[in-house]
Amino acid sequence: MKIKEVHVQSYRSVIDSEKFEIGGDKTILVGPNEAGKTALLQAVRHLNPPKGVKPLSALRDYPRAHYNKITLGEVDPKNVRVVEAEFELDDDDREHLPEGMKDANYVLWRNLDNSTGHRLSGAPAKKSYQELEKDLIRLAAHADKQFTPSEDGAEQSPTERLRAVTQGWYSFQTIEGEKAQALRDWLEVVFPLVDEDNEKEEARFDSLKAGIEIGDARNAAIQALQKRVPVFVLFSNYFRVRPLIHLKQLATRITNGTLDDERYDYGNVCLLKLLGFDAKELSEMGASADPDANDLEALEAFREKLDERQYQLNAAEVSLTREIRSVWKPNESKGEAAKLRLRADGQYLKVTVEDDLGVEVELDQRSEGFQWLVSFFVVFFAEAQGEHKNAVLLLDEPGMSLHALKQKEFRQTITRLAEGNQTLYTTHSPFLVGPDELDLVRVVEMSSREEGTKVHTSITANDPAALLPLQEALGYDLAQSLFTQKQNLVLEGLTDYWYLEAVSQLLRASKDANLNEKIALVPANTAGKVVYFATLLHAQGFKVAALLDSDSAGDQAAQQDTLVHTLGNKGILRTKDYMQDEIKAAEVEDLLRDTLVHIARSELSWDVSETAARQPQRPLVSIFESDVKDFSKYRLAKAFVRWSRDHEASDLTQRERKQWKNLIGAINAALK
Repeated sequence: MKIKEVHVQSYRSVIDSEKFEIGGDKTILVGPNEAGKTALLQAVRHLNPPKGVKPLSALRDYPRAHYNKITLGEVDPKNVRVVEAEFELDDDDREHLPEGMKDANYVLWRNLDNSTGHRLSGAPAKKSYQELEKDLIRLAAHADKQFTPSEDGAEQSPTERLRAVTQGWYSFQTIEGEKAQALRDWLEVVFPLVDEDNEKEEARFDSLKAGIEIGDARNAAIQALQKRVPVFVLFSNYFRVRPLIHLKQLATRITNGTLDDERYDYGNVCLLKLLGFDAKELSEMGASADPDANDLEALEAFREKLDERQYQLNAAEVSLTREIRSVWKPNESKGEAAKLRLRADGQYLKVTVEDDLGVEVELDQRSEGFQWLVSFFVVFFAEAQGEHKNAVLLLDEPGMSLHALKQKEFRQTITRLAEGNQTLYTTHSPFLVGPDELDLVRVVEMSSREEGTKVHTSITANDPAALLPLQEALGYDLAQSLFTQKQNLVLEGLTDYWYLEAVSQLLRASKDANLNEKIALVPANTAGKVVYFATLLHAQGFKVAALLDSDSAGDQAAQQDTLVHTLGNKGILRTKDYMQDEIKAAEVEDLLRDTLVHIARSELSWDVSETAARQPQRPLVSIFESDVKDFSKYRLAKAFVRWSRDHEASDLTQRERKQWKNLIGAINAALK
């Protein structure tokens, strides 16, 4: 299962984050310092933390400015829901759901007193006694007509049995557990008395039986899903494995309870946990003297113990090296071989790295990025405890110390990690936000302490600093593409870029159409700015074309003399020219009209299907703006990008495929 949506409240700097979507395998939280990004990750970890994580504490975790509400008894920690998440289930999860609930999602939350709760979303609700009472009485009355009393009158009629079973029940009580079993037993007795030729009563019996089963079926499903909830592993830059660990000193700090959990010792303790030893055991082993050479039995036992230690160290070396190499992709020609070595020598546990020449160097002599990755895997495997294939990774500012270009490479490392484990990470760096990943970004800001930390699903924020990583990411990508590609297509905005990029990948994979990969896609932010970008690129001697919507803004831009002179009529492409249906003010969204209506309904709960069918010549964005409160073009485009990752071109309608095939053909021709 994967997180679909999260809501954090009443946790440190977070008063109410509001619900925010989680983007499939990877989600990126950006925002300025002190916005509350780390607090969000820490709150999310409490959904299902690894063993040993400190539980929630009202004193430590409730917003400090409001803590007097707890001390005065105005707020009860058991009623404070700190974090709630809705999980989307995979096929293996759904096998644990009964028929009729296969499309449900699982919702889990944790309260400030560390109690948890859960429910199914999108599944039939449990029936209350009030909802079933009338049908039970009517079925009992029907069965009474078929009932033949015994001669001694001791046997109860169906109605009398029902009264005895439901005596003392309240109308609001749900039918589950003992109540459900009592009604099932009653139905079993009544069934032979139901006239099989009476379709109405047969249907009533079946309906009652199904309704009675819902409560227990939901409970069983929830209990099964609870066991499948992933472990949430939080990794901070502070959690570092040290290259040299003094075992006796560490054992003493553990015994005395003076560990520096969040800084120096945490990674080291995780390393020992991963190896299957504790510091005291290894320390005593290193301090023990060789046994008497004449005591063969003692010598054998001592050798067995040393061999066991070395074999465990070696097994950990192999496992860690395999995982690190799978994501780090070392360049061995540059001496980047990543073979981890663990050595126990007396009171010291040494962590070294072997290079391609076989030379071992201490871990802290390798790059910060490599140290981070080694430390991450140690903590990851130790905390997940064999369940890392079903863990959610929470990374706080990964790769901070890397060079900018190495951060770009490291972004791919995170992507590979996310393929196996859903990942949420915070960053200030534009190089850890890919230009094709802006749909995965959630903007975190804190306008005031009174309002607390907020998370924006759309790319908007009141604080310009919150958007800085995104602006820099786009600026860097634009700078890279502006003067390096000889063929450039200028688009009105970012959402047009997303649609064209996603659809071209679908059509390329299906071999329906192939957008020339040498063409750089350049979003200009608005139709009015298209002329500036086009003029600038044309002045450098590059081939330039522009794709403009057919709305008023696009018309105005297309009619500018400068743009017409620069590109010529062939270089100005209008969306309406590639529509199968006539939509005068067509925008890029209209090229995907049918699919976007479906995605909006299924993914965003925006249902405009009736209006779109009734007004086929009206632009789709106009329909959304009038029918959907707080409509966002960004959210719609991001939903389509997510959809495209799990679908093929054949999932588009035939009309849409033809429209996009024609458009891509025109783009290639204009920039030939």
